[in-house]
Amino acid sequence: MALTIKEQLSSPGGWLKFLVKYNTVFIFVLLVIFSAFISDVFFTSVNLSNLLKQVSGIGIISIGMLIVILTGGIDLSVGSLVALLAVIFALLINMVILPVAILLTIIIGFALGSVSGYLVAYQKMAPFVATLALMTVARGLAFIYSKGSPITFNTTGGLFMSDFANNATLGIPNIAIIFFLIVAITMVMLRYNVFGRLIIAIGSNEEASRLSGIKVNKYKFLVYAISGSLAAIAAIVVASRTNLGSPNMGMAWELDAIAAVVIGGASLNGGKGTAINTLMGVLILGLIGNILNLLNVPSYPQQVVKGAIIIFAVLLQRFENK
Repeated sequence: MALTIKEQLSSPGGWLKFLVKYNTVFIFVLLVIFSAFISDVFFTSVNLSNLLKQVSGIGIISIGMLIVILTGGIDLSVGSLVALLAVIFALLINMVILPVAILLTIIIGFALGSVSGYLVAYQKMAPFVATLALMTVARGLAFIYSKGSPITFNTTGGLFMSDFANNATLGIPNIAIIFFLIVAITMVMLRYNVFGRLIIAIGSNEEASRLSGIKVNKYKFLVYAISGSLAAIAAIVVASRTNLGSPNMGMAWELDAIAAVVIGGASLNGGKGTAINTLMGVLILGLIGNILNLLNVPSYPQQVVKGAIIIFAVLLQRFENK
């Protein structure tokens, strides 16, 4: 029987265990307080809007990464897929009507993710190797199709998407609303849907799941296909915000996505992780970048800080599991 919060706090070492269990929330709150303290522009609508816009693309692929990691896998291709799919979307939006361009981009993302899924699930290739190969191929194709140069939107549909991506509804950037909706859908799926429960079961104990009659290969295939689809949505969002598709988009985004998932408390061994905690992980990474930018810290030290936080998050997980 699960203990109440009061019972958890009153148990030996309860406060410490409680802080470790909800470390993602506490880190997020502390960062918000610190940000407000060091900069009087942090809570301005312009800064908060920019922050949400900046994290939305990475946030969307982080949800796809979470779903893959829950099965015990990893997807290194998502950053390069964002670049390739952004280029494809830019090409399509200049050729066909907007709804068709969006649909085809998502279908292509699903198909590309399916390549990794097939190699991992049915050819028993290590996820690291399969997705690393797709990462390399996708980045190369992005440069080939774009001929090394960004492709600008020059149609009415493209201008509409650019306007949509750079505006807000009720004060919340439209692309952030898309990200939040994906988080909400994933939360419901993981908690209440059979598919969500099965991928968590597979990550917790793949062999036991197989012996229980679960079609493990099918679900492992699908999580990579879903990750590819979410990479397509992220590509559409990012390309629309900048009004172009560039082969340089999504550089190292796979590392930020993994970082967000790990900071959110997910286990790289699979079977543990939630969408809301991944959202918190994405926001924490975004806050770190925002704070350092407000302090005029160069980009290179920011990478050091991110790496240190990942190590800290993993150490907290170990402490929690003791």
